[in-house]
Amino acid sequence: MKRTFLTVLLALIVSGSLVFAGGGQQSAGGGATASDNLQKSLALDVSGVKSTDGQPLMPPLSPKQVPPRPADPNALPEEDPLHWYDLEYAGWNAGAKINPAKSPANGSIGKHVIVIVHGDHAWTTAYMNGAKKAAAALGMTIDLWSPNYDVNVQNQMIDQAINAKPDAIGVIPVNAESAVQQFRKINQAGIPAFGTNTLATAEAMRYMVTWTGPDDFGQMRRLSRILADAMGKKGGIAYVTHNPGTSPYFARMWGPRTELKSYAPNIKTLDFQSPGFDAVATKQVVADWITRFGKDLTAIFLADDSTQAIGAADALKEAGRTDILLVAAGNSKAGMDLVASGDLLAITYQTAEGDGSACVKAMADFFNGKSLPELGYLAQDIITKTNVANFQPPQW
Repeated sequence: MKRTFLTVLLALIVSGSLVFAGGGQQSAGGGATASDNLQKSLALDVSGVKSTDGQPLMPPLSPKQVPPRPADPNALPEEDPLHWYDLEYAGWNAGAKINPAKSPANGSIGKHVIVIVHGDHAWTTAYMNGAKKAAAALGMTIDLWSPNYDVNVQNQMIDQAINAKPDAIGVIPVNAESAVQQFRKINQAGIPAFGTNTLATAEAMRYMVTWTGPDDFGQMRRLSRILADAMGKKGGIAYVTHNPGTSPYFARMWGPRTELKSYAPNIKTLDFQSPGFDAVATKQVVADWITRFGKDLTAIFLADDSTQAIGAADALKEAGRTDILLVAAGNSKAGMDLVASGDLLAITYQTAEGDGSACVKAMADFFNGKSLPELGYLAQDIITKTNVANFQPPQW
């Protein structure tokens, strides 16, 4: 009888320790009380942690002014920035959170989180590096998974992540429409869900604790003004877009187009094409534009500063067109080299490592009981030949 009692007691102790350590709102590491763990977590100083380029890895996220929503944004002309309201401000007017996650307020130290990205890319590698650095600095363990742009694989990973019972799950959705189902699943499993990098629909935002990432529309407006000034606020511009249907597709074409409509109305949009992230395909598109538009083509706005920028710059060199200005989103090594050489006028500073760290930092703030905004945006900056050295070495 005594042996049976001891066996049952031992089983209960083991079972209890497994429940405590296995995920879903675990308390604290190393036997510390929740209060001790919270105080230790709050005392962590991450201000000195740097990205590869020497910039702060986890700077404060920026706010954004949100105008009132028009009664029917789709009824407005595409050149009106409020036509894109539900894309740019997704989440701000989504309505009340559904089954909102409650912070355990017991500290970030010892927490285990999973972040599922969208696909394999040099940028994503840098994003993951930033997430790992942030997790280490905040006392958390992290798993990072990639479905390589396959939404079906990402859906399977969502299920696997839920079954692993981590303390939080972050997702860069491959598809905005599928994001609703994905975040709903995580939410219904009782696991805090965090959106990161790519905006989902407003409905998906209702299942998240918060979203962090770049203010793509805001960045593109700033970049378009620099381009317009260099063009003397006149001439013709063409756009090489991001993947159609994604939030960067709309932000990196309609962000600048709507801004130029008011800031430099004499600049004409000549064309836009979506050759993907392929240098050869982009080069062909730009070569066709040079033949088709001749001297009317005075600038090209690129959604990507790596392969797209390389292809565009090669096409201009072969055609001997030194009068066409190029700007691009992002700051890869390729893009910053092209800025330094004068082939690119300007690019946006869009920290990949900071993007990954922002998601992890938001998770830590949640565990630490801090209030979080609906969305938190990475700080904006523009890189030109005069300041490109400040952002070296490149993150990717």
